[in-house]
Amino acid sequence: MPQSADRMKTLLDGFHSFGAPEGFRVELIEGEIVVTPPGDGDHEDYIEVIVSQVYRLSRTDMQFSGNKGLKLASGGGCPKNHVIPDGTFAPRHLRLYRGADPWMPCEGVAMVLEVTSTKPQADREAKRRCYARGGIPLYLLVDREASSITLFSDPGKDDYREHCTRPLGKQIALPQPFAFDLDTSDLL
Repeated sequence: MPQSADRMKTLLDGFHSFGAPEGFRVELIEGEIVVTPPGDGDHEDYIEVIVSQVYRLSRTDMQFSGNKGLKLASGGGCPKNHVIPDGTFAPRHLRLYRGADPWMPCEGVAMVLEVTSTKPQADREAKRRCYARGGIPLYLLVDREASSITLFSDPGKDDYREHCTRPLGKQIALPQPFAFDLDTSDLL
């Protein structure tokens, strides 16, 4: 249901003035303010394993940003989503992060990465829809509860039209601009 302009402004103002404890992430996802505590050591290790492979094996030289705020299109008349992926990859030659505002547009982002933690449903559903609406070509989700990794691709209006899920320990193919098989054996 579309929200009134006044309600949207109040929600956005409240979001921007929200004071979270140090290390916590505050996001505005589909009209809801979401506060997430810092990830545990395994969460950070999973991210590092993936980033390391992207740097070493990607056909296109990539830049990585951890916890970079993205402004994304929203559905249902909500204000723009303000989402912070665990990781954002962009071709290095674009230099997207240089001079970027704390909440930057997502144009040029090649892939976002999420590793499930305290709010796995948000990663599996709401954030997936946000990234698809933003037109981000690839969304890589490491689901620790399900012991799986899923690559979502071909973003549509409200969701990704394609996905490939593999159990952790198996390889998953990352298409162009990455063009390599990501080895998840170190995620077990």
